[in-house]
Amino acid sequence: MILRDAAPTDHDSIRDVVTAAFGRVDEAGIVDRVRAASHALIELVAELDGEIVGHVLFGRMICEPASLAAGLAPLAVAPHRQGAGVGTALARHGLAACRALGAKGCVVLGAPAYYGRFGFCAAPETLRSRYAGLAAFQVLEFEPGAFAGPVSIAYPPAFD
Repeated sequence: MILRDAAPTDHDSIRDVVTAAFGRVDEAGIVDRVRAASHALIELVAELDGEIVGHVLFGRMICEPASLAAGLAPLAVAPHRQGAGVGTALARHGLAACRALGAKGCVVLGAPAYYGRFGFCAAPETLRSRYAGLAAFQVLEFEPGAFAGPVSIAYPPAFD
């Protein structure tokens, strides 16, 4: 399996993988809008035998006070490749790339049991967000105290 940066020539395949993984077009539309608004920090694909079988997008979050933070969304793996470690590889590679880019931390809205394996934990009460209080809203600090408050964080408008 090859993990690499997404290229413009991959966009149709990415749309297909994301739509198939989620069973709807909503998340694929988010990917397109984040890209169009230049809010993507890291965008990776997993390629196997010349086929794109996975995709992850890390968007630039809106923070107050201003800070560089990533938002992992969405992470998608083609249904016929799920359970084979593709998503795990994409998430780990993408998180390392966000850290190398200088992001202070990352947020995700997802299953705690799944994202906990990467070090995500419940968002602190000092982190203000429209998702605050949801078990699925989690953080991973690359720098200690990155989300110590008070801090407000929001996904880019492409997610609305």
